[in-house]
Amino acid sequence: MSLLVIQIAPRQRLRARVDGATAPDSARLTDEYSYALTPDGLVLEAQGQCAASLLPKADSVVAVLADADVSWHRITLPKAPAARLRAALVGLLEEAVLEDAELTHFAVAPDAAAGQPTWVASIDRAWLRAELAALEQANVFVDRIVPSAWPDDPPGGHFAETDSQHNGGEEGISLTWSHPEGVACLRLHGGLARAVVPRPAPHGTRWSATPGAAAAAEQWLGTTVNVMPPAQRLLQAARTLWNLRQFDFARRNRGTRALRDGMRQFMSPAWRPVRWGLVGLIAANIIGLNLWALHQRSAIESRREAVLGVVKTAFPKLSENEIRRAPLLVMQREADALRLAAGKPGDTDFEPMMQAAAMAWPADQPPVDNLRYENGRLSLSAPSWAQTHLEQFRSRLRPAGWQADKGPDGRVSITRVGTGGPR
Repeated sequence: MSLLVIQIAPRQRLRARVDGATAPDSARLTDEYSYALTPDGLVLEAQGQCAASLLPKADSVVAVLADADVSWHRITLPKAPAARLRAALVGLLEEAVLEDAELTHFAVAPDAAAGQPTWVASIDRAWLRAELAALEQANVFVDRIVPSAWPDDPPGGHFAETDSQHNGGEEGISLTWSHPEGVACLRLHGGLARAVVPRPAPHGTRWSATPGAAAAAEQWLGTTVNVMPPAQRLLQAARTLWNLRQFDFARRNRGTRALRDGMRQFMSPAWRPVRWGLVGLIAANIIGLNLWALHQRSAIESRREAVLGVVKTAFPKLSENEIRRAPLLVMQREADALRLAAGKPGDTDFEPMMQAAAMAWPADQPPVDNLRYENGRLSLSAPSWAQTHLEQFRSRLRPAGWQADKGPDGRVSITRVGTGGPR
């Protein structure tokens, strides 16, 4: 899965005016972002610097903050619900941060446990929100935010050029010293760096430097350092377990994001055989469904022709068009006509319905005093019937294919099951 790692430019601090007042610099010195593109998080595929709208596309995007834009605090993690953890951190760190704690974004170390010591990162919330908004306006959606350096063991030191005008000496070189007690950003010029960094350095200390700072770093240390270009350091930062997108900066559209990531993975070259297999499976199903539909259509036509043949045989005087229009209705109509001509009653005629009612009539009830017959429905007066009489009446009629219903007027209606009344 391809990964795009973006370097967020360092936050600009206040600068002094000639008259002694202070004023903030512009939000960004440049609208361009340094980036590194990798197919697997290890191998560098491309690097460069460009505007946000021109950044390469990737399956996932990680933003890296500069060393000095993240401050670190060692605390005992409060035992608070997840919904109230940030408020607890604000109350705990309001004396430790330089700015208003309400205006500061906090992020807890990965795998932190309540009641145990842990590290908390703090970042200027308004600045970070503005940086993310600028990227999102260019359709660059950051999945993770990580620091360039974090408290770590064994310690590590990284040397890099600053924006100073000095070149080739200690004046233009900065050192980021990350160790189990925190992270310090120091300039080599002066004695502060030598006072903070122990000599000799702890065993296993990892030293690195950008190509432009390597010579000064080796002279300052008295030993060799690992030359690490900025793009390689971006990849190293992206491999950390830290994710500063927490609390109000946490991604909310997880379902949409997961669906988009799944689609991107599905469309990747590694999944091409699966896609071709699915296409073949869908095509086979479509062909099979069409063949089955043809078979079913043929069976239906065969049965229809068989019905038409029966109707033609039974009623040879009927026309072809009349039979094909509604063969079952025509057959029923002609059968009813023959039955009437023979003087035989139908299932829903008056005589069969009266016989059924007489058979099922409760023995302890008096004879019916009035009745009404409509085509297919016989209504009997039964005002004194209780629910038990009605249930007894129904149970006797049901095996013969009749149903009985009692209306609000106290009359019991009998109809053939499935007809619901007159036809």
